[in-house]
Amino acid sequence: MADAKVIPFDDDRSRARRRSPRADGEAAAVRALPGPQEPEPPAVRAVEEPAGPVAPEPPDTGGGWERRLAGGLAFLRRRITGEYEVDEFGYDEELTDQVLMSLLRPLYEKYFRVEVKGVENIPDKGGALIVANHSGTLPLDGLMMQVAVHDHHPAGRHLRLLAADLVFVLPVVNELARKAGHTLACAEDAERLLRAGEVVGVMPEGFKGIGKPFGERYKLQRFGRGGFVSTALRAGVPIVPCSIVGAEEMYPMVGNAKTLARILGLPYFPLTPTFPWLGPLGALPLPTKWTIQFGEPIPTDSYAPEAAEDPMLMFNLTDQVREQIQHTLYKLLVQRRSVFF
Repeated sequence: MADAKVIPFDDDRSRARRRSPRADGEAAAVRALPGPQEPEPPAVRAVEEPAGPVAPEPPDTGGGWERRLAGGLAFLRRRITGEYEVDEFGYDEELTDQVLMSLLRPLYEKYFRVEVKGVENIPDKGGALIVANHSGTLPLDGLMMQVAVHDHHPAGRHLRLLAADLVFVLPVVNELARKAGHTLACAEDAERLLRAGEVVGVMPEGFKGIGKPFGERYKLQRFGRGGFVSTALRAGVPIVPCSIVGAEEMYPMVGNAKTLARILGLPYFPLTPTFPWLGPLGALPLPTKWTIQFGEPIPTDSYAPEAAEDPMLMFNLTDQVREQIQHTLYKLLVQRRSVFF
């Protein structure tokens, strides 16, 4: 398979414009393939057609399927020939839009039935840092948050998640994460993305949040040393708190096989009511009902550049973000009717 074209990651071009003329031409060619034609406006018909009864339009005989099939074949051809683009982080927008989101969407819409609130709080343009709680034993909450932004934001924005080192050492997972726009959770990568006008997502609890026991559900763990606040201050972008309810119950973690985790090189090895007792079947998440709420953005552009080095300011802003997420979690828990409905 041919290599994809790597596009420079700079501040002057937004992702919405990261398609080569060739790619744009191919997209237009797919749209121009034979299919059901739109009827002419009535005013034009009155002038150009003779008076009298007009024959009814023929029914749609599957032209929509023909266009979708042609689009799919064109997509496969670009994959094989390497006529597609990725940025310097490995993000493949076309693959994400057409394949990865399509695979995650049934889980998002049908299985977890995610309800999204406040997505309009994410800016329509420019960089923004989304800070969310982390839970669920497996990091599905980050993926569902990515689908929420992709499918529901009015400006059609894409979320670039910061992921732990473990993600990028696992075979297959590493490649998929890069293609989906994820990158290593380090200040340099995060700041570069934010300065380029990207929406970046971070979950400061890390493994402490995702691997906490079921008895501590919805109790936020420590948010580290406030590195995400420092990054947002240097980039001058708003911080958008995000609260996710429903992920805590999909894998109720009642125990942790620490010895096995050390042998496997994992931060924890979860024991749930179904896993590993039921084998592969026990790895299926419970169909809990999710709510994702994006809160009011906290601006940072009013601070001087040297504010990023002020430990007291970072502590205060970190605490403000954490308290806002925790308060919203409690509010959503009071409002929900059931874990599953």
